[in-house]
Amino acid sequence: MTEDVLWPDLPICDPHHHLWDFPAGRYLLPELLADIGQGHRVESTVFVECGAFYSAVAPEPFRFVGETEFVTGVAAMADSGRYGPVRACAGIVGRADLAQGASVTEVLAAHVRAGGGRFKGIRHAGAWDASPDVRVSHTEPPPGLYALPTFREGYAKLGEHGLSFEAWQYHTQLPEVTALARAFPEIPIMLDHVGGPLGIGPYAGRRDEVFAGWERALRELATCPNVWVKLGGLGMAVCGFGFHKRDALPDSAELAEAWRPYVETCIDAFGTGRAMFESNFPVDSVSCSYGVLWNALKRLASGAGEAEKAQLFRDNAVKFYSLAV
Repeated sequence: MTEDVLWPDLPICDPHHHLWDFPAGRYLLPELLADIGQGHRVESTVFVECGAFYSAVAPEPFRFVGETEFVTGVAAMADSGRYGPVRACAGIVGRADLAQGASVTEVLAAHVRAGGGRFKGIRHAGAWDASPDVRVSHTEPPPGLYALPTFREGYAKLGEHGLSFEAWQYHTQLPEVTALARAFPEIPIMLDHVGGPLGIGPYAGRRDEVFAGWERALRELATCPNVWVKLGGLGMAVCGFGFHKRDALPDSAELAEAWRPYVETCIDAFGTGRAMFESNFPVDSVSCSYGVLWNALKRLASGAGEAEKAQLFRDNAVKFYSLAV
């Protein structure tokens, strides 16, 4: 599916993408730049950890720093200008085991050093569900991760290093994020993928019921001023829309119609000042191309004013991650 690009001159910071080289597929700088080259004016990006390029020689607590070292090199390649003007990986969100407690501060310091000014936060994914049909996060979290005393001991160290927290969990766990945000109001939290509404396994065929529970929990979370939200990730198979099963993928109009209730609810709850559009590529590529995805997101912002569009597509991401772009 290809489409003419909507609003091709609108500046974009893509605040959520991954890079990896796994047996099942590769998505590195050339693939990212090829997607960006589909016509949208993506000026900068933020890399978010994904389990790739951990060090095989560093001591166990520090092996996650290898990913930051790798992405810092990619960012330096992009900054050379030899691959075009895009500031790829201008911000980096890495992984650390916050449940190791206060000693994680040494790992956080190593990430900051390796990031060369680009390291902005930690994602210790907590997505968990009792159903075997719902995949647990690659971090293999226990249920209730965010409430564990050791996790919170490590979490407190984020503030000492000026780092934010990237929250990824399912909609059933949103109250856990609210409790965390209220316990540490000084630490900024970015809620990934509109809070992870599930639509597979025991949640399949219950979209209205799931939406109602998701909305209640999301609006309560939005009362925490230190929490922001990313508008995207709905192309993931776990959300249950089933686009990835079709022979012909949807166009941007169909995507926008399907995603509208979630995006509009998030913007209503958080306001345009604490929300930002994301690609979540290459994960969301199972449902659409990069160009079609951004067209869908632009359709969802068609009623916004120019200042609000600037916030949602670029300015909020630059502000939250303190990007030097």
